[in-house]
Amino acid sequence: MALLKLGEEPIQSLSDDCVSSQLARTLFDPITDALIASHPWRFATRQITLNVNADGNFTIPSDVLRVLKSGGQIIGNNIIAASDSITITACVRVGTEQYPSYFSSLVATKLALEFCVPLSGDQTVFRMLAALYETELQNAKFIDSSIGGGNHIENFSLISSRF
Repeated sequence: MALLKLGEEPIQSLSDDCVSSQLARTLFDPITDALIASHPWRFATRQITLNVNADGNFTIPSDVLRVLKSGGQIIGNNIIAASDSITITACVRVGTEQYPSYFSSLVATKLALEFCVPLSGDQTVFRMLAALYETELQNAKFIDSSIGGGNHIENFSLISSRF
């Protein structure tokens, strides 16, 4: 999708021996990981229960890209807390099959932006893609935030007295 947004020929495999494949192979994982870590996307946010390790700390799992909430102090790849187990809320690495369409499009635009200069060197297209990326990012965040149950207030005295 990213290559099509640039007007380039799509690749058949990341293992192809062409510049496009090499760029995709090099940039796909770091860019998608950074995008997932940049926002608490609902599709990639998990609650994870951790048990204390032999050092008396909690080791952050390798698929965690960003800890959003923990019951302790994060130092490096460990969490220090006075407990036998803690539950963290985190942005985690997920497979591309779990990406909703709005996120897939965002990833493709970000990749196209990153591929633009090495493949075409066209600054006009780069600026256009940068503007498109910012618009898609805001739209994706809006869509993601509007998914799921709302915050309904029930049995609240001020609401009841109003009616």
